[in-house]
Order: sequence, then C-alpha cells, then structure tokens
Amino acid sequence: MRRGPVAAAGGVAVVGAVVLAVGFWPGGDGDGPDGAAPSGGRSAAAPSTSPTKSYALSKAPATIPAVREHTAARGPGWRPDEGKGRVVIGDGDSGLADEAKLLAGELKLKYGGESDPREGDVQLTLSDGDEGKDKGKGKDKGGDESYTLTVKGERVRIAAPAEAGVFYGTRTLKQAVSGGRTAPEGVVRDRPAKPQRGFMIDIARKHYDLKWLEDRVRDLGDLKYNQLGLHFSDDQAFRIESESHPEIVSSDHLTKDQVRGLVKLAASRHITVVPEIDSPGHLGAVTRQHPSLQLRDSRGKVTRGAVDISKPAAAKIVDDLLKEYADLFPGAYWHLGADEYLALTVKNPEASYPQLAAAARERYGADGRVQDLATGWLNDRADTVRPFDKKLKAWNDGFFRGGKTQAADDLEVAYWTGKEIGAREPDAYLKAGRKLVNYNDEYLYYVLGQPQTFRYPTGQRIYESWTPLVVRGTKPVSERYDDQILGGTFAVWGDLADAQTQEQVAAGIRMPLRATVQKLWDPGKPDLAWKDFVKLADGL
Repeated sequence: MRRGPVAAAGGVAVVGAVVLAVGFWPGGDGDGPDGAAPSGGRSAAAPSTSPTKSYALSKAPATIPAVREHTAARGPGWRPDEGKGRVVIGDGDSGLADEAKLLAGELKLKYGGESDPREGDVQLTLSDGDEGKDKGKGKDKGGDESYTLTVKGERVRIAAPAEAGVFYGTRTLKQAVSGGRTAPEGVVRDRPAKPQRGFMIDIARKHYDLKWLEDRVRDLGDLKYNQLGLHFSDDQAFRIESESHPEIVSSDHLTKDQVRGLVKLAASRHITVVPEIDSPGHLGAVTRQHPSLQLRDSRGKVTRGAVDISKPAAAKIVDDLLKEYADLFPGAYWHLGADEYLALTVKNPEASYPQLAAAARERYGADGRVQDLATGWLNDRADTVRPFDKKLKAWNDGFFRGGKTQAADDLEVAYWTGKEIGAREPDAYLKAGRKLVNYNDEYLYYVLGQPQTFRYPTGQRIYESWTPLVVRGTKPVSERYDDQILGGTFAVWGDLADAQTQEQVAAGIRMPLRATVQKLWDPGKPDLAWKDFVKLADGL
C-alpha cells in the first residue's frame, strides 16, 4: 500500500491517516460523474444529500486484498437499496452486461442496462481515464486490471480501461457492503502489483468434485485472483475425459462438458484456467496403459512415472493429448511441467540409461547428454502448443545449464524449489533475462500428508514475511528483478491424497489464499495486524 500523501484534485489520498477532504466525481467539478449534475430530479445547486461537514471523514473500504489508494471524503456513503437501486452500464458498454448482472444478483438490485445513473444506482463503465496510474512514478502500473470506484451523491461509479478492472471494482464494492456495511464516501484508485495471481490444484492425485472446484472459482474471483491451474495428469491418475486416448482416463474424472462449464464460470470471474500435462516425468497414468513407453535403466528396471524420451511413440502420445486439450482450455497460458525426470536424478545418466545417451548423441553430436535430450523434449512440446497461441510455463528444475541446447527463450519459469537436481538459485534464471512466476515451496506449497520436509503453510507466515521477491527459501532476490517476477501461485498437491478430505483442504487453504493475494496485490507491509486481517476475513 502506498505510504505518504498523493495529491488529487479536491482531496488527499491517504493510507492510515485522517485528513480533511472534499468528495468529488473524478474528471469534473460538478456533483455528478464527469462533472455533470446528479440525475433523479435533484438540483445541482442544492442537492438533498450533498456531503456536509456533519459527516465524519471517510476511511478506505475494508477489503481483501486491501485497496491501494483511497481519497477520503465526507458524505453518507452508499448501501444497496432493493427498493430503488439498480446496476446500470454506460452508453456503449454492452460488454459489461455480465459483470453488471452478476453484481445486481449479489446485491439484490435490479439490472438496468444502458441507462443514466440515478440516486441509489451503481454504474459500470469503460473509461480511458487515470485508473491504475501510479502518481508517484507517473506510469500505468495496473493496466487492464486497474479501476476507479467513486462513491458520491448516494451513487457508485466503477470505471476502468477494461472489463477485468471493472469486475475487480465490483468485488471491492461487494466486500465493502457485506454484512450490512456502507461503502465509504470517496474515491478508490486501485490496481494489482503483479499480473499473475494464481491458485493451482492437483486434481490428478486427489479427485475433487465439480462443485468443490466451482466454489473455489467463486472464492478466487472475489479475491481478485486471475489464474486457476489444473494439474490433471500424474502417476496416480488422469482426470479429464479423452477421445484420443480414452484408455488412460481414470474412473473418477471430469467430463469435457464439465470442464467447459468450469472454464466458463472462471471466465465470468476473469480467471484463466491453466492446464498442465506434466512430461516427460509424472506420466504413470499413461505408461500403465502403454508399458512399452516406460523408461527402463541399463538393468531393465522401470523408472517410476517416466516415459522413454528416445522413443518417438512417447512424444506422439503426449502431443496427441496436448493438441486434444488446446481448444478445451482457450486461455492464454499452458503449463508444460518438465520437472523431476528421474533419469536425470542419478549420478551418471549416460551410464544408467544408455538408450537415452545414444539418442542424445544422435541428435546433438558426440557431446550430447541426456539433459540435452530432456531439454529438446521440452522445446518440442512447446512447439506443439505454441501454434495455439499460448504463453508457456515449465517448472524450474526442467531448465538445465550447460549442455548443447537451452530451453526456449519464451518459456516462463515456474520456480518452486531449489532442492531438486538441476534447480539453481532464482538469480541464475533472472540474470539470463527469464520471466518467473513464484511458487516458493517454503511458503506456497500445501502438500497433503506433509511428506518429506513439507509443512502446511500458514496464512500468518505468508502475510508477515513473504513477498513475490522471496522466490526460494526465505531470502528475497534483488528488487532490480521485480519486473521479471510476474506474480505467484499458491499450490495444493495431493502427495498423500487421503490425508485430508476436500472440505479440510478448503478450510486449510482459506487464510493462506487470502494472505497470498494480499501480497500479490500489494507486496508492502500490510496496515492491518494479522489478527485484524483474520477478523476482517471472517466478516466478509
């Protein structure tokens, strides 16, 4: 959250301080939006509910995540009135109808379509104004996800440069009036610090029913998350219906129609569903049905979950699946996995897996190594997905240094650990100019059963000591890399699937999710103490 005053016409933007200010509509000097007089039959000269000094100076609305800037004002604020209140959209803003109808239903108001706002109304509109502009630096920080929310004259106006920003403004308003509260008079100018704010769920090793997933989407939307990762293929199970390879699908799975419904629900909350088919490891569900593709070492012993990447048939079946699901998940992102290929965790991969060593030399010359073959596999899978206009991610331990080949430049690093073979310090990726998303397993990994050294993360620890710069362990990287760190993702893994029920998982991740998004929206030290943050969460 911004520290110190920010100048604004007619008032002062404050955080944690009380100063005298006069309420206003941005962009004009009148009593209505854009300087116009208010509608509803009231006179601009003597409006019946004009802010007066009899009202206390407003405070910022209490929300999760907290708003970045609030310009205080004096006035009655706004509460939804079922008798007269409507949600309307600006002239020509028909694309906001879905956001308006959703908010109207949530607040038990009428949807008024394209209409001039009147007393008691909420107006949603697209605007090319200064939403999200960082006035201290003079540049736009929030882009399409920024918004301005103005409470004035017993009306609310939410304006943003794009639909996503308008939606986030409606989430702020929904929280501000929850529990019968009043949205405070004044102007909120808000935007996220990070463009990727994700939650990932391992639905492969533990089956979650559709309603549970839908409930998570609704919660994520209200918290202004914008990504839902689905890890739906692993050694234990393959959880989405397939026409190209129905033999690999587990009995408990989602149908494609169910997935389409989930994707549609997520899109209505401006959440992109990010699929992951992890390869060339974590493919046990595939190799059980296709044992000829199993990776075997020099003694003929099967390597758990791994396909033999020297065999063209292994690439074909994975590419079949990647192509099949590309249209099912129309979002901008795709996760290729690439972690924990067990052939690369032995002391001498070339000696242990001579067939991989031979294939590496054939493709990359006499100096080719197994890690080159694994990197080539990753790049080939990227080539399969790239024509579908996806931004690609891969786990950090799938990026290897040295060797004859390197991972494609456009792959985002999903950095989860420094413990695995091949994993390097975050600086190694950042210095090379790569973009990175923070999945720090020290803070953001909820691993069922707490195997190895994992512990269920606490919201308090995230809230008080984690930021997007803390990529590995507890030590932050240099602030000079801030722009390369695109955001973070809180992840639930089903290592010991029966350790918790899905209801226990939902309860266990509730506060960690809230703490994580607070720090992705604003990485600074929160104004609220942890106990007050919990109290706020319980009241929303």
